[in-house]
Amino acid sequence: MKPDHLAIIMDGNGRWAKARGLPRLAGHKAGVEALRRAVRLVGEREIKWLTVYAFSSENWTRPAAEITGLMGLLRHFVRSDLAELHGSGVRIHFIGSREGIEPDILKLLQDAENLTAQNTRMNLVIAFNYGARDEILRAAKALARAVSDGECGVDDIDGCAFEKHLDTTGIPDPDLIIRTSGEQRLSNFLMWQAAYSEFVFLDSHWPDFDASVLDDALAQFAKRERRFGGTTAVNLVSS
Repeated sequence: MKPDHLAIIMDGNGRWAKARGLPRLAGHKAGVEALRRAVRLVGEREIKWLTVYAFSSENWTRPAAEITGLMGLLRHFVRSDLAELHGSGVRIHFIGSREGIEPDILKLLQDAENLTAQNTRMNLVIAFNYGARDEILRAAKALARAVSDGECGVDDIDGCAFEKHLDTTGIPDPDLIIRTSGEQRLSNFLMWQAAYSEFVFLDSHWPDFDASVLDDALAQFAKRERRFGGTTAVNLVSS
């Protein structure tokens, strides 16, 4: 079996660069190349959804020069790859807060989503300026405003109502979450959505992500029994 939705915490760009005596930005550039490979490989394996953790809401605390470099890489990726992704039938979604984002970047995000909105072969979800705690707080505030405005009552709030206010509304929960570079934590990524996700933690750094790394993770996932809180294993992913 394979996942319908694969999510990846792309970790290890800096450590990859340090091991080679290179500046951190060189690691981030190599990470962008790894992202290009990942999108192609996931598409070849007919996995419908790929979500990547590109830039967290906490990453703004990094050195100014590194942030400037990362924003430049984002601009370049969207501008240079958008036509190819669109031509390949990839629909692009961005999740995360849009507040405080530079106007030219915000326009790039919106243009990418609008251009690819009708594509159906594959969905690429990019978590940018994203933090799960921030997402959950924004959803809670939206529901509080709805109650205050009389649009719904407190007793009307359930899991489905809450999910409609998350950034991922309309997006299925991830079946498998991969994290590279040996760390074994979520780091504020999809905390609501990952309630029943399977996890695979890989020692390799993100810039080294290739077909063998992906297939190893998928092979591990194929051996899992998914229980979803019950006592009987349930297979809810495609074969």
